Amino acid sequence: MSHPVRDARRRIQTDHAPIVAGIDACADAVADPWDTSRTTDSHAVADGLRRLLEETGILEALPGVLADAVEATGYDLRASPVAGPPYVVVTSCGPVLRATIDPGRLVIRFDAFEVVRDSDPDRPSAYRRLDGTQLEVSLE
Repeated sequence: MSHPVRDARRRIQTDHAPIVAGIDACADAVADPWDTSRTTDSHAVADGLRRLLEETGILEALPGVLADAVEATGYDLRASPVAGPPYVVVTSCGPVLRATIDPGRLVIRFDAFEVVRDSDPDRPSAYRRLDGTQLEVSLE
């Protein structure tokens, strides 16, 4: 029996560890100038992370990571992924890779930041740097 999520996660962890480490380093650089442990500026987080991922060449490498993860599942991509939507998106939490395969949509998240919501609905959400970058793989 195939386990596409497990197989994709293992492939990324074993063959693309330098990419995950690079995302982590870029996220550290985004959070480094903050004067507190969080920021409420989601655009600064997402735009800063995207800029650093571009500068380091990681953004251009992410479609290859996606293609390799899909290959590990035993399924095929319907088209060659590119470093842009719908395949690669840089959010305020980190890069997200998506591909449609026969059993559904494979979603790979590299969570480097978390959203912290205030109990007061009038206060904006904040973004806090996670301790490392967390790899999440799902089939939706």
